[in-house]
Amino acid sequence: MKPFKLTTMRSILPLFIFILLFGSCNHGSEETYDQYLANMEESIPITKSSPVPPPPPPGSSSIADQVEQQKEIEKKIIKDGRIGLQVQDLNKTKLRVDSLVRKYEGYYANESFNNTDWESAYTLKIRIPAVSFEALIATIESGDGEVEYKEIDARDVTDQFIDLETRLENKRSYLERYKDLLNKAKSVKEILEIEEKIRGLEEEIESTIGRLKYLSDLVDYSTLDLRITERKEFRYKPDKQDSFFERLKQSLSKGWYVFVDFLLFTIRLWPFWIIIPFLVYLWRRFKKRRKATK
Repeated sequence: MKPFKLTTMRSILPLFIFILLFGSCNHGSEETYDQYLANMEESIPITKSSPVPPPPPPGSSSIADQVEQQKEIEKKIIKDGRIGLQVQDLNKTKLRVDSLVRKYEGYYANESFNNTDWESAYTLKIRIPAVSFEALIATIESGDGEVEYKEIDARDVTDQFIDLETRLENKRSYLERYKDLLNKAKSVKEILEIEEKIRGLEEEIESTIGRLKYLSDLVDYSTLDLRITERKEFRYKPDKQDSFFERLKQSLSKGWYVFVDFLLFTIRLWPFWIIIPFLVYLWRRFKKRRKATK
């Protein structure tokens, strides 16, 4: 058996060495092939394309929609102004302002005239389209007259518009839900409760719509308070007096009224006329007794 074992080991040993050498050769060839692929990838030119944007998350709008929404959000500006104008010819200036208001498609919200001894003045509240507000002011300033004061205000109410529109949309959405619930209500109690909710939402929606219309009107039409004055030379005008006989008649009449008032006042003191004689009697009697004791 021993010679057989040695023969067997001698035959297996070369085979084992061959297997190790073959495995090492294969491993070396694999590494060389991988390196070859790496070199090939480095030699191939890579073209850089525009990065592909990640898909938008669920529920968010696309970039185009966001850009469109930003374009739709316009600034909501309320413009108001006050101007005082002193002129030489009030009527001429008033006619010129009338023509400007018609030209720029505006209207007078209020108009008043005041005439005193020292000046005549028109106080005008002009509502003018916002796009023509600056043009109207520039035209008024370039005309005849001296500007005594000028004040222009601009208020940004964009946030108020966005807030009101968002609330309006939410309330309308809630209203639709309550209407769906009303159709599914089964008891009278549920119907009454849901109808009360609907009534409250409808009132809030009407109030919000009214507020939006009011703000839109202030944005679309600017307000200009214009005061036009014309100074006058002061002239003393004494009060016109009546004739002598007329003044005498008035004096006699007023004197009679004074006498009647005094007489009535004296009669009104009748309790004192009763008490005074009694007090005089007591005082005299006291004096007599005092003299008698002396």
